[in-house]
Amino acid sequence: MATPRKTTSQLSGIKAAVKEQAKEQAKEQATAIAAAPASQEAPKYERKVDKFGRAYATGKRKNAIARVWIKPGNGKIIVNGRELKVYFARPVLQMIVNQPFAVADRNNQFDVECLVNGGGLSGQAGAVKHGISKALTLFEPDLRKPLKVAKFLTRDPRVVERKKYGRAKARRRFQFSKR
Repeated sequence: MATPRKTTSQLSGIKAAVKEQAKEQAKEQATAIAAAPASQEAPKYERKVDKFGRAYATGKRKNAIARVWIKPGNGKIIVNGRELKVYFARPVLQMIVNQPFAVADRNNQFDVECLVNGGGLSGQAGAVKHGISKALTLFEPDLRKPLKVAKFLTRDPRVVERKKYGRAKARRRFQFSKR
């Protein structure tokens, strides 16, 4: 028994229908793409301030976490109830904390109050810097671009590697003894 073969006219009809369906799908995609740019504009960042006129943000670096509040003022920075120069005695750490204001060109325009815990002084200074940067973007959304270019809004993901069993530290082996 021979199977009936489809004639070329039947195949060309199917091909034409498939081509027509493909054209319709292409038109639909084109209209969807034309409508998409209006909905995919850059997100608008809004000012977020509490009832006291302060912007709040959390900054992190290594194991340190800083809760930061900024408000308009004369540049006074309080860290854990102490002034910046008392808490971060090293000039390098003070410079790190003040970097966001220098990049945003807002030196001595904001008062900062922050609570920081965990980690060492270097990590805490980095956490305060991260928190100040985030709080500045919430207070003045226009400052997001210069702070983003300076990479102050990116959380530094480097943390201490954990200790492994059979090792003295994370990678350090115990001293080898042949005898």
